[in-house]
Amino acid sequence: MQKRRPVYLNLLKIKFPASGMVSILHRASGLLLFLAIPLLLLALDRSLASLEGFDSLAMDGHGWLSRLVVGAVLWGFLHHLFAGLRFLSLDVHRGIHLPQARFSARLVLLASALSAVALALWLW
Repeated sequence: MQKRRPVYLNLLKIKFPASGMVSILHRASGLLLFLAIPLLLLALDRSLASLEGFDSLAMDGHGWLSRLVVGAVLWGFLHHLFAGLRFLSLDVHRGIHLPQARFSARLVLLASALSAVALALWLW
């Protein structure tokens, strides 16, 4: 009798359902927002310290890197908000049946994608 060894799973090749993607992206956006807190607090401190600090922060905001960071943080916030509202509705037993849960997961992914496109157009 041969022992069954664990199979190597390539997570990039597994097709997750929409609810799984929402859950993974919710965690990733939460981590992104958590890691952005020091950067956002530093920017707030610079902007409130003096008029020159505010002006230099405003000038720094025109670069492509700062626009990318602002866009990522805004997307993270919006996705985290949409997914969090979905999870709150599931917690109060709204939309827990499979067709409704799949629809709400797809709706969150669509809203997140549309907000990302809108942010990209706005930042461009």
